[in-house]
Amino acid sequence: MIDLIVATVESRSPEGIAAGISRLIRGGALGAGDRLPTVRDLAAALGVSPATVSSAWQALGRVGLIASRGRAGSFVLEASTAWMPPHFGELAGSHVTARLDLSTGTPDPELLPDLALALGQVPTRADTASYLDMRVLPDLERTLRSSWPFVPQALTILDGALDAISRCLEVVARYGDRVVVEDPGFPAFLDLLDQLGVEAIPVAVDGEGMRPDLLATALDANPAAIIIQPRAQNPTGVSLTAKRARELARVIRSKSHLTDPVVIEDDHSGEITTAPAFSLGEWLPNRTLHVRSFAKSHGPDLRIGALGGPTSIVDRVVSRRMLGPGWTSRMLQTILFQLLTAAPSVTQISEARRVYHARQKALSEALVRHGAEHTPSDGINTWLRVADERAAIVSLAASGIRVAAGSTFYAVPREAEQFVRITVGRVHDDFDQIGALLARAARAD
Repeated sequence: MIDLIVATVESRSPEGIAAGISRLIRGGALGAGDRLPTVRDLAAALGVSPATVSSAWQALGRVGLIASRGRAGSFVLEASTAWMPPHFGELAGSHVTARLDLSTGTPDPELLPDLALALGQVPTRADTASYLDMRVLPDLERTLRSSWPFVPQALTILDGALDAISRCLEVVARYGDRVVVEDPGFPAFLDLLDQLGVEAIPVAVDGEGMRPDLLATALDANPAAIIIQPRAQNPTGVSLTAKRARELARVIRSKSHLTDPVVIEDDHSGEITTAPAFSLGEWLPNRTLHVRSFAKSHGPDLRIGALGGPTSIVDRVVSRRMLGPGWTSRMLQTILFQLLTAAPSVTQISEARRVYHARQKALSEALVRHGAEHTPSDGINTWLRVADERAAIVSLAASGIRVAAGSTFYAVPREAEQFVRITVGRVHDDFDQIGALLARAARAD
């Protein structure tokens, strides 16, 4: 094994050694459970100090590629967390630590609104007159409808975006069906489709959203549904433009003699994005299901979202849910209503939107300053092109920074272009220093 590593390592620096070993792991030459050479043995073979190899080992450990077991030695780890769905597991890397974790896709806790006022409006008893009572609080429904991007026939409350999308797919797709997804897109969608026995048809996105020409081709496969993220698309941070929304709607209409897919929109970051809300429901109201969730803006632990669309589909979701959780807690609905309407909370969300926008701009400018090609994104995430994904991740790990591997977000593995996802919303300061490290990592190979 030492000879193999020596032959692979192109640079005797800690980053070069770590990058060489990561290539061996990625290529399968080193597998999960393989014991690595000792620090001293590899240092002697490479002609470097043990401290240099130790630094490389630390970098590989920080990205979850290897683990030290004391005197037993260091070993290659499994690629993902076994109990999780595969794409989610690759994204999680729960055994990895970093001084600055920009891989999470979660909001800055300091920018979430204070719940104290909203909690004061919650009933003191978790009571309800009947298990068949209304599923949505009327005040909350009116508030949501007032900002919906089209006029939905029906609206209901569910336990967050993934719960809503999962339940929509369960009523519109069957085993063996096909569903169009963005490429790259959110990994959990791929896991959901796998669980349902549904084939994902990936369609590339560009700076305005899903590409209409490629969607037209995908529609020839007669998909049951199309999943789109209209704002702050995860992972790219791209938001759908009005022009692109019209083009996509026109393409779908032009294929109506061949196929009749349901459009499922995941507006997961709407409250903290700067882009306006454009929905295909404006042109296709009878086949568009729009999901709006509040995890990114108001707190991941609220687990609440709204679904609006044609009555014929929303009613099926509500009916099926009666045989499970029944409804989303009206106590949670009360909290959400207060957060969406009380002046202090509205002000806090507005400030969060401003701060996230400023952070995106500051990091993008720093990246460009240090030689990387980049355009500011919307929301909390951004997408950075790199020469080599694994080399970039290892290079950043050596500096104590963790990012998400871009390959996790693709339905089909690809080699031509490689990326990493960066949760810019978690960067508070040192934009120039972090931008320099990211730009250097983007060039690593």
